[in-house]
Amino acid sequence: MQKILVIGGVAAGLKSAAKARRCDPQASITVLERGEIVSFGACGMPYYVGGDVPDIGALMKTPAGNMRNADYFKNVKDITVRTQTEAVAIDRRAKTVTVKTLTSGETEILPYDKLVIATGASPVKPALPGIELENIYTLWHPNDAKAIRQGLERGRFANAVIIGAGLIGMEMAEALTLWELPVTVVEMKEQVFPAFLDPEIAGIVAKYAAETGITLLTGERVQGFSGETGVTAVETDQRSIPADLVIMAVGARPNTELAKAAGLTIGITGAIAVDEEMRTSDPDIYAGGDCVENVNIISGKKVFAPMGSTANKHGRVIGENLCGSHMKFKGVLNTVVAQIHDLTVGKTGLSEREAKELGYEYVTAMVAGHDKPHYMPGAKLITVKLIVETKTGKVLGLQAVGEGEIAKRVDVAAAVLTLGGTVHDLFDIDLSYAPPYSSPIDNVAVAANAVMNKVAGKLKGISSLTAKKKMQNSPDKTIFLDVRTPEECKQICLADCPNVKYIPLGELRSHLEELNKEDEIIAFCKISLRGYEAEGILEGAGFKDVKVMEGGILAWPFPCEKGK
Repeated sequence: MQKILVIGGVAAGLKSAAKARRCDPQASITVLERGEIVSFGACGMPYYVGGDVPDIGALMKTPAGNMRNADYFKNVKDITVRTQTEAVAIDRRAKTVTVKTLTSGETEILPYDKLVIATGASPVKPALPGIELENIYTLWHPNDAKAIRQGLERGRFANAVIIGAGLIGMEMAEALTLWELPVTVVEMKEQVFPAFLDPEIAGIVAKYAAETGITLLTGERVQGFSGETGVTAVETDQRSIPADLVIMAVGARPNTELAKAAGLTIGITGAIAVDEEMRTSDPDIYAGGDCVENVNIISGKKVFAPMGSTANKHGRVIGENLCGSHMKFKGVLNTVVAQIHDLTVGKTGLSEREAKELGYEYVTAMVAGHDKPHYMPGAKLITVKLIVETKTGKVLGLQAVGEGEIAKRVDVAAAVLTLGGTVHDLFDIDLSYAPPYSSPIDNVAVAANAVMNKVAGKLKGISSLTAKKKMQNSPDKTIFLDVRTPEECKQICLADCPNVKYIPLGELRSHLEELNKEDEIIAFCKISLRGYEAEGILEGAGFKDVKVMEGGILAWPFPCEKGK
């Protein structure tokens, strides 16, 4: 009878144990967890804090409502789960693990035939002055979520500051604003979601966040915290921000101390090195979850990418391989999706910044449009940015943002990326179509068409960032041609745009004399579909330098103003 010992009782650990049980009904399987709670849905904690999830226990239950505790795993899966039990040393030669029962302090030695390390990661908590003050949380454990929610329910907090504008930071910003609490997010980088979004998409998110009452301070570094017992202010390099609730969300570090002490290889990312079968440098020890490094499917480079979805996949692969299979884990695309009130933002594959750093020659296109036909109830606008390798047409990445259906578009691109597909594949995929769900040509296919038109020289698009630079640096040399209707222009216009010309698209052919054929002209509309039409009209009439501002006003990440 095979003895399987698992260190870590959350996603990867218990998933590997459960899968191993299905593959080997006779194995002796023991899971060690130093905490009191096992198998909880950590990614759901912001939604518990915000009130979408009424009971924290829901994050620890099966879909049928059974609590995933030690009794459940023993009775249903014949897996022994020992909570408040810490693995303190691995003896690879003897194939044993020394464990300590935290409630009593007693130690014992457990043998194994196969060992799984799923020790996860820990939140980064910088050694800043005042970091140990009360009401500074990391939201890494259900107890943190319970304490925050309890404080909110009792009206204990008046001002919240979140350090870090990544996934946890922005999800918590949304959660706290649902309690009508003033929220300030401080991010030392120059944009929100700095790890995975390009600036023009991040700018759209930041603009929306500000509209929902979130104060966002980018390019600002936290230097410490003030207060006597509880925090009263966050001190940055630019100001003091009143705060009686602080959420630290500045990243995570893999828990590798046990693996290092056992002499296992640590990868270049600082996480445990594993092969495609999730095996460490010791053939009898596997590792998975947030403590290991992954391979980026596109670049082939090692990355540290802690995600709950990835940890569960690791566990399945490990469970199979513990029982003699040779299942492989292909890698990750760093696919993410996040919600801030009615706005959703997602990304898969490489960002433009990453593509540039890796030395790719690439072309991008940003398109905006409704997520289903405009005439359908509930149709919402979204913006999609596609990144494609120029020579091969291989899709490198996609980002999307808007109030419409985003996850579907990100997932379609993720499938194409996983299979190494091209921009032509992205257009050719026979996606489902009916007016309640999407347009005849889906948004991702529209983005693919835009890239192909760019490569063919039919679309001369520029990003909103490039357009803004032209607006600031050469206002007298560039004409911004707004081809929207007068009614649209009255509602909203670009702010600080000194050299704009208003000619509705339907009147453009009869007003060509109002434009100079030698000028640089940047055409746009609400989503720049009419801007593209205007480019064709002007080029057909002999205009020399016509471009389209991609995404139009919808994708403009800078301030706008009410039209005249």
